[in-house]
Amino acid sequence: MKVDKEIIIRNLRRIEKFYKVRVLYAVESGSRAWGFESKDSDYDVRFIYLHSLDWYLSIEPKRDVIENFEAPLDLSGWDARKTLNLFKNSNPPLYEWLRSPLIYLEEGTFVQKLRDNASQFYSPSACLNHYLSMAKGNFKNYLTVKKVRIKKYFYVLRPILASIWIENRKDPPPMEFEKLLSGANLDKKLEAEIQKLLLRKKSGVELDFEDKIQAIDKFLVEKLSYFEDYSQKLVRKKPKGNIQILNGLFREVLAE
Repeated sequence: MKVDKEIIIRNLRRIEKFYKVRVLYAVESGSRAWGFESKDSDYDVRFIYLHSLDWYLSIEPKRDVIENFEAPLDLSGWDARKTLNLFKNSNPPLYEWLRSPLIYLEEGTFVQKLRDNASQFYSPSACLNHYLSMAKGNFKNYLTVKKVRIKKYFYVLRPILASIWIENRKDPPPMEFEKLLSGANLDKKLEAEIQKLLLRKKSGVELDFEDKIQAIDKFLVEKLSYFEDYSQKLVRKKPKGNIQILNGLFREVLAE
């Protein structure tokens, strides 16, 4: 089912009214942003929101996540203060949201200021460990049997390509799969195999259980082993960002 931007924004406004919050930013974060959605893929909408000042002036713990799922819309958001703490710790999913190619809503200056300060708080080692853990888990769950769901290759390929991006550039990797692939400088035959699989996925063909793709399988096994070793050697430098910048940004967005 195709859902247009107006329907997504209408649902975000409904969330604002129900939870008494203001949505500052909303993006696509799943396969539609990665560039290989299926016809029946959900819309994985992720957003950042802000409460009123009074909500923060309380000693009692409060939930700082909003989740709402009504297929095909999967909406999930983080409170602005939670967002800033995750940003400080170089949270990879958040850094992906900031670079999503599909933005549904962006209000005020909060998110652009996060982008402006990303290099100050970004940690290549933290992000690489995140993608490596994701690749290892997905490989174990999906690709260790004789017949595999072919589409699951993308759930290992993408974090491995993101790890290659981090090793080569030390920058946060882009969301789009094709950008990651073109930036990896892979062997031409291997890249052709991945492109062929990508074309099948994008064409809407149902990728069911099939024999393993030997060239891709070999590549993933080698890279999992390589990055397991590389991650241990990667210098874990403390980000140079000043926490007072984020404190100031939180006060600014509340004032807005």
